[in-house]
Formats: sequence, C-alpha cells, structure tokens
Amino acid sequence: MIDIRTLPTADIELPPSLERLRDLAYDYWWSWSPVAGRLFARIDPAAWRRYRNPVQLLINVEPQQWMRLLADPEFERLYRETIDSLDEYRAQPSWFEANAPSIRGPVAYFSMEFGIHESLGIYSGGLGVLAGDHCKAASDLGVPLIGVGLLYRSGYFRQTVDADGYQQHIYPDNDFSRLPVRPVQAPAGGMLTVPVHLPGRVVHAGVWKVQVGRVPVLMLDTDISLNDPADRPISGILYVRGREMRLCQETVLGVGGVRALRALGIKPEVWHMNEGHVAFLGLERARERVINGDSLAPALEFVKCSTVFTTHTPVPAGNETFDRDLARKYLSPWVRDVVCEPDEALALGADNGSFNMTALAIRLAARSNGVSKLHGEVSSNMWRHLFKGESGNPVGHVTNGVHTQSWVGPEMRGFYAQHLGTSWEQHLLEPEYWKKVADAPDDALWAAHRAQKERLIRFVRERARIQAARHGHSPDELRRLEGLLDPHALTIGFARRFATYKRAFLVMTDLDRLRAMLSDPARPVQFLFAGKAHPADREGQDVVRRIVSLTQGEFRGRLVFLEDYDIAVGRALVQGCDVWLNNPRKPQEASGTSGQKVPINGGINVSVLDGWWAEGYRGDNGWAIGDGGVDPDTAAQDHKDAEALYRVLADEVIPRFFDRDENGLPPEWIRTMKASIESTVASFSAHRMVRDYVLGCYVPVSEARER
Repeated sequence: MIDIRTLPTADIELPPSLERLRDLAYDYWWSWSPVAGRLFARIDPAAWRRYRNPVQLLINVEPQQWMRLLADPEFERLYRETIDSLDEYRAQPSWFEANAPSIRGPVAYFSMEFGIHESLGIYSGGLGVLAGDHCKAASDLGVPLIGVGLLYRSGYFRQTVDADGYQQHIYPDNDFSRLPVRPVQAPAGGMLTVPVHLPGRVVHAGVWKVQVGRVPVLMLDTDISLNDPADRPISGILYVRGREMRLCQETVLGVGGVRALRALGIKPEVWHMNEGHVAFLGLERARERVINGDSLAPALEFVKCSTVFTTHTPVPAGNETFDRDLARKYLSPWVRDVVCEPDEALALGADNGSFNMTALAIRLAARSNGVSKLHGEVSSNMWRHLFKGESGNPVGHVTNGVHTQSWVGPEMRGFYAQHLGTSWEQHLLEPEYWKKVADAPDDALWAAHRAQKERLIRFVRERARIQAARHGHSPDELRRLEGLLDPHALTIGFARRFATYKRAFLVMTDLDRLRAMLSDPARPVQFLFAGKAHPADREGQDVVRRIVSLTQGEFRGRLVFLEDYDIAVGRALVQGCDVWLNNPRKPQEASGTSGQKVPINGGINVSVLDGWWAEGYRGDNGWAIGDGGVDPDTAAQDHKDAEALYRVLADEVIPRFFDRDENGLPPEWIRTMKASIESTVASFSAHRMVRDYVLGCYVPVSEARER
C-alpha cells in the first residue's frame, strides 16, 4: 500500500481502546464492508442513517455514549471483528503481484471526478462512479494505483424539483474537516501545496488524501489562503459553466497533479488519463523532460510511451473543446518553458479549428480505448484521422465494469453466501463459478430480491414524503404516501443523467399505450425515474419537468420521480427494481454501467443494443429494444424504438413477470433472473475491467517503455 502521510483535521475524541475507529473512518473500505456498516450503525443508528459519514458520526459522539458502548460485549466483538477484517484485507495476497510483476512503479490514475460514496459529493454521474469503482477494484486486486483529482468545495449541484416540476440547483459548501479526507503532510511539515502557473500569476493547490482501501487518491484544492480571492473558486464547482474557469480547473488538475506526485517522491510507471479533461498532465511531464535537457519532440515521445487514455464520449459534441485564443493564453507558460512556438502547442490539441482535449490526450498516449466494444469502434471512426496510416480500430476497448461489493444489496449478498459459498466475492474473475446460481432454489432468489424491493419502496415513500412536505402538502396527503407503490407490481427503473440522447421520455411517447400498460389491476406496473440535467442543459431540464408533470396527474402513484439522484438513490434503485430500462439513441451510450449493477441484485435489463448491452445481451438474460439498427433520422429512430419498447414490455416482459405457478412464483422470470446473474456478474465486474487494464494496457505500456 502506498504510504502518504497526512495531518489530523477533525476533532474526534476516542477511548484508547477504540482508537482504530479513526483509521477505519478515514478508509472508504467501510463503504463496501457490511461489518463496518453494522459497527457504525451500532454507535448511533439515527446519526448513521442521517450522515452515512463516519467522520461526522464520530465527531458528534458524547463521552457518556462511549461509556455505554464500552460496556456492551456485542459492540466490543463487532469492533474487533471489523478491525480484524480491515487488517486482513490490507494484508491479503495480491492478484497483481502474481500476475503483473513486471510493473515496478505505481499507476497514476487521473480523473476529473471520483464517485466513491455519496458522502463525498465530487462526482456528477457515470464517469465519476466508474472512477470510484476502478479504484475500489484496484484496491481489491492489489494494483499499486494512485488516483489524482480535484476536491471541489461545492462539488456537483444538489437537485430539488419545485411544485411545477422545474429543476432547482443548490450548491453545498463542503466542510472538509467533517469528511473522510485528510490534508497531505509536506516533507517539511504543514499541508503540502503545489504551484501551478496560470497566465500572469501562480495559483497554489493544497493536497488532500482520500483513502480507498489500498488505493490513495490525491485531491487538489485551490480554496486556500495562499491564493488571490479570484483564484480560490477554481476548485469550487464540478463541470462549471464558464469555459475559462473550466480550463483553469483542467490546468490545475493536470499540472498540479503531476507536481503533487513529484513532491511526494512518487514515480509512476504508467499514467492513465480517464477522459480528456486531464490531458495537461502529459504537457507537464514533457515540460519536466525539456527542463532537464531533452528537446521537445523526444520529451513528448517519452510521455506517450508511458501513457494510457480512456475516452468515454461517443459523440463529437461531448468532447471538451476550447477556443484557440483561450487555449493559446493558458498554454503560454508551457510554451515559454519548453521554448516552442504557440502554434506548435496548439497543434497538439488541434481538431476542426478548436483545441480539443480528447485529441490532445490521443496524441499523448500510447494506447487509447473506449469503454465497450461498440464504443471502441465508434471512437475509432470518430478519431481515425489522428491515427495516420493505422488500419482496423486504432481505439481499442476495455468494457466498463462495476464494483460488485459496493452495489449488491444485503439480502442478495446473503443469498450468494448461502447458495454459492461464503467466498463468492473471491470469484469475480471466474465466469464459470457463477453458473452455480442455476442450481439455487427459486424461492430463495425470489425472496432475496423481494426483500430488497420492499426496502426500495420504503426508501421511495420517505423521499416522496419529504418532497411533498416541502411543496406544502397537507398532513393527510403526506399520510397517503405510506401507500405509495405496490410491492407486488412490476417495478421498472430509469435513473441516469437527463441528457436528451438518453431519452427518458421514450416510454411516454404514446400516452394511450402507457395508460393501458399502467391501468391493468391484474398486472400492475409502476415506473421509478431519477436523474439530473446539467444546469446549462435546458432541454434536459424540460424532460425533467415533463416527467414530473405526468407523475402529478393521472399517472400519480404509477410514475414516480425521485429528486436529487446520487449514489445513494442509485444504489436503492438498482437493488430493488425488477427491470432496468435503458433506451439511448444508438450509438451514443458509451457503456451504461448502471445496467451492470442490476443483475447483481436479481434485476433484469430491457435495453437498446448499445454500450455494454450490445456485448451482454444473449437472448435469455433480458430483453433488447429494437433490432440494433440506426436511422440517421433521429425522429424516425425515436418512433421505431418507442414502438419496440411498448411491444417488448406488453408482449414479453409483463406477461412473464405475472405468469405464476401454484406457489406464487414466476418460474420463467426467475430463470431469466438466473441467466442475468450468471452471464453478467463476473463478466461485467470492475475486477474484470481492472484486470483487463492491467494485462492489456498497463503491462504492455510498461514493457514497451523498458525496451
């Protein structure tokens, strides 16, 4: 485990015999450890439910409460079990050491956002959650990875929806002293800061550490007293609207991240750029080489030989671009240091008249990959002009996966332990192992999933009551929400960013057909929606408003919109929904990892054959919407896909769910559940994804560099 010294921040007073609680609270291993969750809940159940943040929890514990807990033998046993589990986890044999001994130094993994847990709101959606899962799986496998990102004071916005369905944006003011993050100690003492040269000034970034199991993640923060007040907000808001502020952020992350690693004496063997936002790290590394005597061309080649780039964006408009004059301004310190012409610097990111961060990343990487097989093909066609003379698919692929232990529900975890074996978590690289699920009792699988579904319904009712109270509903109206949703109904979930290409509105295209689907008392169906539209995305916000308006009319109780979509909401939905709906315009979904979290919990996918589902669908493990074709006329494609969606729901999904045997079980549905689990849990796990990065990217890049 990479050792990085930190400074204390939170005012936590612990009895000497419970001192290891501090260590546990600052290691996000607790977020995927059931025993750690039980321990924190036992300290103060109400505070744990409210915060889901052990640092905040421990700050508020009164001395007399510790006295009570110390007298409780069950608490003492649970404390010892948890600490022993943490120590065993840190010391367990490493898959990496046995399979990739040629990599001697760490892998530096840069990302604009990290979705590690809902308590740390520095993520917006799939890219960040993928980065968080990547770190967790790397920790499980013992990969010597170190993450680098920004610690946003306000993070991404919190969403509320007013009584008329309009999305409102609230930006929190994070108090880092109450979060599981710690300032990194400088070699000479005090908090480590690193300088970043911006036009006409130097901005300093404080360095914090988030520990994710065996993986540290360094986070840069410009909101420190060394900086001019105008520069302190650079690390304020994730995906800030202003283009120049966004460029400042990406400069601080790329340049400052490299300098933070250097200040700590960390020498990465491989550099992994997770999306083009972070590509300035390559320019900073080239600058280092030039200052030490290299000319620019070999310096850039050296950088390229040790760099891997992952793109997540399958459409040109989604790639980060900047006006050439703005880019010229912010490249000026680099141009000065490497002694080149401004046009030479601009040429590194040139594409279609703009400075394109994806183009820069591709030019600075030895290997570029998409996040599904189809996405790799789409990206190859999109960027082929940058790969002169290369045939085939110059952009490869490593299909995304999800960190199973973070997303599986407690009842399904128990089901796996009982029917597949208590060591089931150790078999996420073995697809054959998961065939054992076919022999598990149908009623046990159905009961585990049903228990999680009922928990989801309780979660939805509580959230709906809070939202309705804010809108001024009467006490009687709030009481009626205790009957919201039917635990026996087919429950279909849709949760993701509300970008318009994801087509949250598709199932509402024909309200008569939707009405018919939702009005059959013998076969009740209900939909749960959640998602945020970016504050600058007016079309996406209009989709939110349209959906919310339908939930307040005749579809009340059958269509529900959950506001403030985050990891906690996503976890509840993927654990409890029977069906996960995904209907983007093909081929605009790079991967769609939310659908990979559902089979772990006994849910089934109904999806367009895009992203990961184009690989995962095999006919018996879920349903495909349409035939996989693409019509350049988007209106025509939307119509075809809506027709296909209504058809598959009405003719296949709903009948199979309600076809019950003499015991009240749906045998064909459960067979589909088992096929969904068997075919996806291991094949689309983050363990498999990180293994593929190690063996298919990190090792080859490292070995080529040695040659």
